[in-house]
Amino acid sequence: MGPGLRLKRLRYRGLVVHGPLAACWEAPLPKPGADWRRVAFLACDGEMSSLEVAAGELLSLGWLPVVDGAAQLAGAQHRVVCPSGGVGQSAVVHQLRDVDLAGGEEAGAVLDAFLAAARGRVLVFHNARLDLAFLDRLCAARYGAPLLLPVVDTLRLEQRLLARRDQAVKAGELTLAGCRARYGLPEHAAHNALTDSLATAELLLAHAAVRGPGLRLKDLL
Repeated sequence: MGPGLRLKRLRYRGLVVHGPLAACWEAPLPKPGADWRRVAFLACDGEMSSLEVAAGELLSLGWLPVVDGAAQLAGAQHRVVCPSGGVGQSAVVHQLRDVDLAGGEEAGAVLDAFLAAARGRVLVFHNARLDLAFLDRLCAARYGAPLLLPVVDTLRLEQRLLARRDQAVKAGELTLAGCRARYGLPEHAAHNALTDSLATAELLLAHAAVRGPGLRLKDLL
């Protein structure tokens, strides 16, 4: 990232952004041509009360560093948010109940912890669109600007890989579980932010291994 883009982000739409988000933007990032094994990633997942960003809230956030081509379990974190409203029917999916979230943290504190972990790293999500929409909203409310960090989406990686192989995509094949199954990865307890972060990290590593030597960061973005 060049100094011009860094300055543009720090003054996003005329606002001088500060705090953990500004620190993220100022941190050096790997070059697109870097070997993927030399890139520091952060595999992430969030659980929300709704699939509609305007109606839902972030309930939990998990992340796990991937460094030197390996998942770093020692750096894993799972943070629970105390929402302003109830979880409603979303509890059926993620099993988080109102009573489980009563002792959770304020969303801004969770966001700041996440930004600290994300500094200098490339984010990795499976189906990044939804997670990023919620994180962008939190960032905008707290710092006046969206996240604006580089992201690898393992769903899109798998989608492109199947397209290159001229394979038709069947129902369920692009879910996190469906993608993992193609690599022989074990089943995991889905819809927990931390276990899904680990599952996403493992999927990234399996995908990269199949792509073979010479894989660069730009091939994953």
